[in-house]
Amino acid sequence: QVQLVESGGGLVQPGGSLRLSCAASEDTLQYYTIGWFRQAPGREREGVSCMSYIDGTTNNTDSVKGRFTISRDNAKNTVYLQMNSLKPEDTGVYYCAAQLIDYCPGPEGYEYWGQGTQVTVSS
Repeated sequence: QVQLVESGGGLVQPGGSLRLSCAASEDTLQYYTIGWFRQAPGREREGVSCMSYIDGTTNNTDSVKGRFTISRDNAKNTVYLQMNSLKPEDTGVYYCAAQLIDYCPGPEGYEYWGQGTQVTVSS
């Protein structure tokens, strides 16, 4: 069973940057598709970014295109989410998720989840 631990959240001013990390307990992370999701208070969990394991294909939701980048370091069993030009509407708890699957599903398609890390964008 894969265990995921997110880190890197915090308070940042609008226009700032953060890099989130998702560290996995297994050295087979390279075989998992990884998704990043976020949930703001009173709102449903939404997909932010995803990387398919099979060819490294990435998908970003429209609201973060050009600002967020997902990447992975298989040697460190870690997936990153680089977030630039942050906006107040990016505020929420960010979760990473993993699944042995070769495409990017919605949240219901992931079996393994981290505990989340809070990101707050405010002046």
